[in-house]
Amino acid sequence: MRQSAGLLLFRKTDKGLEFFLIHPGGPIFAKRDLGVWSVPKGELDANEEPLDAAIREFEEEVGTRINGDFIELNPIIQKGGKRVLCWAIEGNIDPATLVSNTFEMEWPPKSGKKQSFVEVDRGNWFNYEDAIKAIKDRQIPLLDELISIIG
Repeated sequence: MRQSAGLLLFRKTDKGLEFFLIHPGGPIFAKRDLGVWSVPKGELDANEEPLDAAIREFEEEVGTRINGDFIELNPIIQKGGKRVLCWAIEGNIDPATLVSNTFEMEWPPKSGKKQSFVEVDRGNWFNYEDAIKAIKDRQIPLLDELISIIG
């Protein structure tokens, strides 16, 4: 089974709990919004510890290295069958500072032309009500579990 590892960054504000989510880059998601946002995550390298992979992937996709007290959440299974291991951590970053790594793909399809795109085109803070509309539905249990842990 394929596995990914990710970090759910959260912050407490006077309006309540907020979650930092990312929007996938590239032409496939350019016009899509609701239901495609995600926790920053990615596949584990060979023999890589899952938490180390989660920290590395966050840094690659967001441009910020996160350290601190990680809260392990229960794994979820995405629609494609991939298992996602996730840790929550309290912190605060400015979405305007997001800098993502890039990937190459053939675009337009069957054109023979390779183009480079950012893996993540933006990030944002969401309260729970907005987060459950924006995030991939199979990731909602991560938000719910975090709320049940921190109250």
